[in-house]
Amino acid sequence: MNIDFMKRILLFFVLFLILVDCNAQEINFMNDSLIGYIQKGMSNWKLPGLGLLVIKEGNVIVKKGFGFRNVEQKLPFDEETAFFIASNTKLFTGTMLSNLSVQGKLDLNDKVKKYLPNYGLYNKLNTETVTLTDLLAHRIGTDDFQGDFTYWNSTLSRNDVISKMRYMRPEHIFRQDFGYCNSCYMTAGEIASHIVGTKWEKYISDSIFKPLEMNNTSSINNNAIKRFSKIATPYTLNDQGELVVLPYDQWDNLGPAAAIVSNLNDMEKWLRFQLDSGKVNGNPIIPWEAIAETRKARIIFSSTWNKSLNSHFDAYGLGLFMTDYNGHQVFYHTGGASGMVSSVCFVPEKNLGMVIFANNDQQGFFESLRYQILDYYLGNKYKNRSMIDLPYFLKDLDDEKMRVKNLRSRIQNPKFKNSLKEYEGRYFNQQYGNSYVKQIQDHLEISFQHHPALKGYLEQMDQGEWFLYFNNVGYGIFSTSFKTKNNKPYSFTIKVKDFIEYGSYVFTKVMKL
Repeated sequence: MNIDFMKRILLFFVLFLILVDCNAQEINFMNDSLIGYIQKGMSNWKLPGLGLLVIKEGNVIVKKGFGFRNVEQKLPFDEETAFFIASNTKLFTGTMLSNLSVQGKLDLNDKVKKYLPNYGLYNKLNTETVTLTDLLAHRIGTDDFQGDFTYWNSTLSRNDVISKMRYMRPEHIFRQDFGYCNSCYMTAGEIASHIVGTKWEKYISDSIFKPLEMNNTSSINNNAIKRFSKIATPYTLNDQGELVVLPYDQWDNLGPAAAIVSNLNDMEKWLRFQLDSGKVNGNPIIPWEAIAETRKARIIFSSTWNKSLNSHFDAYGLGLFMTDYNGHQVFYHTGGASGMVSSVCFVPEKNLGMVIFANNDQQGFFESLRYQILDYYLGNKYKNRSMIDLPYFLKDLDDEKMRVKNLRSRIQNPKFKNSLKEYEGRYFNQQYGNSYVKQIQDHLEISFQHHPALKGYLEQMDQGEWFLYFNNVGYGIFSTSFKTKNNKPYSFTIKVKDFIEYGSYVFTKVMKL
C-alpha cells in the first residue's frame, strides 16, 4: 500500500471524526445541554422567566417556557404566556407597507409630504426630501431612540408625536447614518393607514393575524393585562441588582413601532410564514415580492469584521436587521418594553428560525442564547457565550451599585443660596413640553405634562448638584444641576435610562407656580 493512499485514508478518517464531533456537538446541545444551559444562564443573569421557540426544517425543535411569568405568584412561563414583542412589531409594519407597494397603492420612495403636507423634520431640506423608505430604514439622521422620553408611555396622540418630530435635532447625517427611530415607524404606519382607509391595528389583524390564525395576538398594547389570562409580569433590576416589578407599558400612540402582544404559539406561525416566503400551508398570503422587499439592505451601519461572530456587515431593511454569520445571511430584530425583551431571528437558507422572550429588561442572556443556537446550526466552533458575556454584565451591575452609592453619599442638607421655594415653577422644553417643579417638605418634586403617572424627585447634594430619581425605577437614578441667572434658578437637565433614550432634556423656567 503506497504512502499517498495511506495519507488519503488518514485524511478521510480525520474529516469523519470532525464531522461526527460537530454533529454530536449540535445534537448534544439542543437535546441534552440546552435545558441546563438555560437554567444556569437564568440564574446567573437574574432572569425570572424565559420563552424559547426553535424551528428547523419545518420541525419544532423546542417550544417551551422556563421559570416564571410572575415570580411572586409562582406562575409558570409557558408557550401561551402573552408577551410584549415591542420593536419586533416593526417587521409587521414594514411588511404592510411593502405589500401596499407591490399592490401599487404607494411607492416606498414616495415623499412623506405627499401624504402628510404639514409634516416637518428639523431642517427644511430633510423635510422636503424624506421618503417612506427613510422612515422605515431609520436613516433620518437622529440619534438612537431620540424623542422617546417624550413619546414613551405618554398621553400624546399619534398626530402629536408626528408633529413633535420637527423638534428632533439630528445628531447624524441624513441618509448616511443609522439612528433607530420609533416615531419614524409610527409615522409610516399612520401613512399606510390613511392609504388603506382603516386603522393600522385593523389592517394588521385582517391581513396578517387572521390569515396566519394568530388568534392570541393583539396589535393593541394598552391594558393588555385585562385582555390576556396569561401575561408575563415585567421586571427590571434596581440599583442594588434586585428584581423589581415595573408597570405595564401604555404606548398605543407608538402602535406601528411597538404595540403587538403575542405568545410563542402564535410567533411560531409568524416564523413559518417568514421561512415559507409569505405562505401558510403552501398558500401565498403576502406576495414573495413584498417579503423580499423587507429583506433588502437599505442602510449599512457596520462593515467591519467581527471575529467573535464571524460576520462582516450589519444592515437594516424594512423592519429587519441583517448580517452575515459564518457565511450565512441572518435576519433578526430585538424588542424592548419595560421589563420585557424579545428576539426574533431566522435564516431562510438553513430553514431555521427562533423566538426568545425574557421578562427582565436589564440582562443580555437572551442575546447570548440566540448566538449560542446560531453557532450550533451555522457551524461556528462552540464556546459558551453566556459565560463569556456574563462578567461584563456583573461588572455593569457592580459599577451601577457603586455609582448610585457614591451619589447617595453626597446627599446632605447644604445651605444653598436659594431656598427650595425659589426652584418652584413651570419649566419648558421645546421637544417635550412642560414640567412642573414643586417643593415637597425637604425635597423637590417634578411632574410632567404628558406623563401624569410619572414623578421625579430632587434631593440636594454637595457641589450644587441634585440627586435625581423617579417613582418608576425603570427611569433610573442620576445627578443633575440647575443653571442660575442672578442667583435665581433658571434651568435644569433631565436624564433617563438609555433603555428609554440616550439623550437628555434641558427644561427652562418660564414662570413661577
